[in-house]
Amino acid sequence: MFQSKKNIIAGRNPVIEALKSGQPIDKIMMFKNASGDVIQEIRALAKEGNVPVQHVPNEKLNSLTNVQHQGVIAFKSSIQYQDLQQVIDWVVGSGETPLFLMLDGVTDVRNIGAIARSAVCTGAQAIIIPDKGVGAMNEDAMKSSAGALERIQICRVNSLLKALDTLHLNGIKVFTSEMKADKRLFEVDMTEPCCIVMGNEEKGVQQYMSKSADARFTIPMHGDFDSLNVSVATGMILYEAMKQRMQAK
Repeated sequence: MFQSKKNIIAGRNPVIEALKSGQPIDKIMMFKNASGDVIQEIRALAKEGNVPVQHVPNEKLNSLTNVQHQGVIAFKSSIQYQDLQQVIDWVVGSGETPLFLMLDGVTDVRNIGAIARSAVCTGAQAIIIPDKGVGAMNEDAMKSSAGALERIQICRVNSLLKALDTLHLNGIKVFTSEMKADKRLFEVDMTEPCCIVMGNEEKGVQQYMSKSADARFTIPMHGDFDSLNVSVATGMILYEAMKQRMQAK
């Protein structure tokens, strides 16, 4: 089944034009044996714009479009990604206390949409995502978010660990939500500038991310049933953060 033409940019020159114009691109798929100056230019522009490039067999590209793709296909993003440091400066400059989210391995676009809705409703200003290993910010994500993805800053970074360094350098603490942690959710001070890291439902937060966190917490639950949907868990955490901040005023 072919993808919708409005979501795909096929061909080397059209992809270069999209990258040069700053059009939001979710990712690029490239024939693994593609070569030439134009291909090198696409790779350079993609790196400059922090756009992930995935190398695939030509059959994969043929299955996605019937347009002459010349070994290169770009997928349009439904949102404009922002620079993390610029977003931090904007939030602080506006007199707000940063409340950010970082998604580590959350791939279901419906979860991402639901998370964005909770984030907007609780006053979070930004969602940080990696350039790989996260659900696409496509039309399905936009529909699931009910427009919330257009009302919150989305920062795409090529390294979550480097993003943690940026947060720490700006005085923003990092908290991770984990199944097993010494602290409970309501024992963490979320009135201060902070970023909450949410992992996927199977693997949770990556270990190196957990080690870099300022605090780790768990959501208390009744009995021994410990399976919470990531978007539901995120909503619970964000509402706790909003409650603390409202009570502190």
